[in-house]
Amino acid sequence: MYRISELAELVGLSRTALLYYEKLELIVAKRRANGYRIYNDEDVQTVRLIQQLQNGGLTLAECKACLKSKLDKEVLNTRYTALKNDIEQKQRSLDLLAGLLGKSDSKSWHTTLAQIAPDAHLNWLKVQGYDEKQALRIRWLSKDMNEHEKYMHDFFSLFETVENWGPGSEDDTRKAFNSLGFKPQRILEIGCGNGNSTLRLAKFSDAHIVAIDNEQSALDRLSAKIALLSLDARISTHCMSMTDLEFADGRFDLIWAEASIYVMGVQNALQQWKRVLNENGCIVFSDLVWLSEQRSDAAQMFWNGEYPDMQNVATRISLIEKAGYQVIESFTLSENAWKQYYVPLEAKLHALKSELNDSQAARDIQKEIDLYKNYLGEFGYQFFIIQKQ
Repeated sequence: MYRISELAELVGLSRTALLYYEKLELIVAKRRANGYRIYNDEDVQTVRLIQQLQNGGLTLAECKACLKSKLDKEVLNTRYTALKNDIEQKQRSLDLLAGLLGKSDSKSWHTTLAQIAPDAHLNWLKVQGYDEKQALRIRWLSKDMNEHEKYMHDFFSLFETVENWGPGSEDDTRKAFNSLGFKPQRILEIGCGNGNSTLRLAKFSDAHIVAIDNEQSALDRLSAKIALLSLDARISTHCMSMTDLEFADGRFDLIWAEASIYVMGVQNALQQWKRVLNENGCIVFSDLVWLSEQRSDAAQMFWNGEYPDMQNVATRISLIEKAGYQVIESFTLSENAWKQYYVPLEAKLHALKSELNDSQAARDIQKEIDLYKNYLGEFGYQFFIIQKQ
């Protein structure tokens, strides 16, 4: 026989809890002549059975029902579902904390935020101590704060001596430029990279060109080309963010952005860049689009993660018109424009295979190359030649 204090010690509960059990008639004490409550081994086992049932998430009232009658499967299923959902939520919380602490990969979290809250995501990265260039690169390239430096090191190892930093060709650039129907005199090129399109624009026109990029090493290579071709009087370079154009209102006849507008987002870019265009100024940009409604799972899944704002041509044109522009012309980049980008890049990837040791950056680039080889035509780059209204 056990007094209440002895029972409490045996089952690890307080005296108050056991009195509450009695109130609910889960256990029933006997009384000695002196009025003290006493319990037997059956009471001990009943309490332990109740504790096990509670471990499954049952309330005391539900435990009582289980003791008095057969198990209620509906109640158990309800508790099972609630507990399962709770565990899954806690696992998501654990995964997130592990990612933020660098204990696991946080790529999926950054990818999701870039899709559902792109501006808030970018601002949050800045609060964490990244400048805008780093924040944009985390958002679009590494997608992992903890591995960002290594990722970018490997990324630039691949692109350091590759001439083309995106799909493009002289024929496609010429076609887009000739679609303007006028000869611009003041051109702003945004995201110029190594300057292939910059030099093509200089070849097709006699305009003064301001070329901007946020990667100084690329601008240094472009500056060397400009000096070699004696184009210093016509082309100037500036290390500047496309999100904060430090130019006077109405300064340019034309903004040119090949394969770069996605960094800022097409809608944001068209709204913010409009300020530096003159009254009838134009923007020429190329952007990834869906070209087919019949899409493979591999292509759909890849671009959903890498470029969640990717649209078909009709939807992109509708957005352009709502932003206050008229579409003058639109056409799909040639397959040759892709080959000029991917063939040298894949050769460089193979040359550095042992050095990169299967890094995440190398895996991501190889995956994109494989996607191009297998599914180009479901997607592609589209040139849009548009005029401010």
